[in-house]
Amino acid sequence: MDRGADAAGNVAMNETSSSLLDRVRGGSDTASWQRLVDLYTPLIRGWLRRQAAFLRPDDADDLVQEVLAIVVRKLPDFEREPRAGAFRKWLRTITVNCLRDFWRAPGRRPMTTGNSDVQLMLEQLEDPESSLSQLWDQEHDQHVTRRLLDMIRPRFEETTWKAFQRVTLDAISPDDTAAELGLTVNAVFIAKSRVLALLRQEGKGLID
Repeated sequence: MDRGADAAGNVAMNETSSSLLDRVRGGSDTASWQRLVDLYTPLIRGWLRRQAAFLRPDDADDLVQEVLAIVVRKLPDFEREPRAGAFRKWLRTITVNCLRDFWRAPGRRPMTTGNSDVQLMLEQLEDPESSLSQLWDQEHDQHVTRRLLDMIRPRFEETTWKAFQRVTLDAISPDDTAAELGLTVNAVFIAKSRVLALLRQEGKGLID
């Protein structure tokens, strides 16, 4: 059993008393900085390659690095707003600005496409009510949730994680899950609660 784990084999919550975002904003936690970069690199790269069809693959990779470099530089000054979605909106704004700078830069013309098409995409991304912005929000939350779950999984014993997975991700009833794993129904609910609590803690400011 890991040091700091409780009797059920779950890492104690006081080991992660702050969220990933708060630890990164502190500026001294190198591991958390890398975790944030690892979290967002595939999301931004995949989004650019799907939605910004005018970009060459190597240009998309360069833009990912530009976006993340700005995030790393400016995150200590980022102020969370008292409403959901502040970080993903901030990230979307940075991405739009990088795309616009790319489009306007001399000598870095993208693959053939109409100026009006590119401008329309940028305008839609700037409009929080547009279908493209809403797609960004949806893909952001789904991706970040999945990756955070992957990150926190090692903090739990296999039975605890399996109980959470069966009830929450596989939509199996608590009764059936308890019978399958040889647990009480109450233990299944406790397992689910503990995993979700750590997910909320790690994702605070990112997915709320």
